[in-house]
Amino acid sequence: MTLNQIRQLFAFIGGLGMFLYGMNVMSDSLAQAAGSRMKRMLALMTANPLSGILFGTLLTALIQSSSAATVMVVGFVNSGLLSLSRSAGIIMGANIGTTVTAWMVSMSEWGEALRPEFFAPVILGIGAFLLLLAKKERLRTAGNVLVGFGLLFIGLSFMSGAVLPYRDSPLFARLFILLGKTPLFAVLAGITVTAVIQSSSASVGILQTLAMNGAVAADCAVYLTLGQNIGTCVTALLAAAGAGRAAKQAALIHLLFNMAGAACFGLLMFLLFHINPALAKAPVSATWISVFHTVFNLGTTLLLFPFSQKLVRLAERLIR
Repeated sequence: MTLNQIRQLFAFIGGLGMFLYGMNVMSDSLAQAAGSRMKRMLALMTANPLSGILFGTLLTALIQSSSAATVMVVGFVNSGLLSLSRSAGIIMGANIGTTVTAWMVSMSEWGEALRPEFFAPVILGIGAFLLLLAKKERLRTAGNVLVGFGLLFIGLSFMSGAVLPYRDSPLFARLFILLGKTPLFAVLAGITVTAVIQSSSASVGILQTLAMNGAVAADCAVYLTLGQNIGTCVTALLAAAGAGRAAKQAALIHLLFNMAGAACFGLLMFLLFHINPALAKAPVSATWISVFHTVFNLGTTLLLFPFSQKLVRLAERLIR
């Protein structure tokens, strides 16, 4: 390995670290800022399944993490603040809300002035000044959010720059061809990566970074994204491990919902790629992944919403 390759590897590792740390800081700070209000809104916003979906979507878009949102739902169910039947709508909405981060990453393809990494250093600087100089807790929390946002997109820029020289590498090409030919393997890879880093938003962001450099084909992107949506359930399952029966059932609803959606969309896309092999091997952009990610989560919600209470009863039957 040459010195230049080592430098690029270090840049990618450093960028990944900043991306994940920034995601974590931003998510935790937003959750902290909104936490007390959420409990008051909970009773009002979950009066019916549709309002529950809306609340779940807004909650996840606000705190930038479906994993954090579903963990909060598990906690609410465990504490008795939320019934199991009402939790299903919020969980469905959380899957829609998580697509916001993917669209933020896609902005890098829409023009120089819209690239988040273009203004991320300024946002990071403002956040750092707030943390150092502000006395009010609310301003310090806002500073943390801004620092997290800045680090997230500076890290994304580092990763993209480190991967750029390898976009035409035969190794990348062979890897993604293999993943495209073996959908189950690609889904398992998506599950594993997301389970390890505990965030589907982060793992989809990493996939988008590779796609920005023309390294990802459509079939590979689809199957990895489906796996990432299943892998995000691991966080809620871990959170529910030491909780009560109702909390375990809420985490299981999340898993059943995402697995059912992945199975339906996976079969549909497999048939589509079989009919049109050229589409399967076409390179995709970060925006294309955002569109598919959104269509998948919206489509799954529309498909399974009429059966939400059946999912609840299935979870109750599986975990007695």
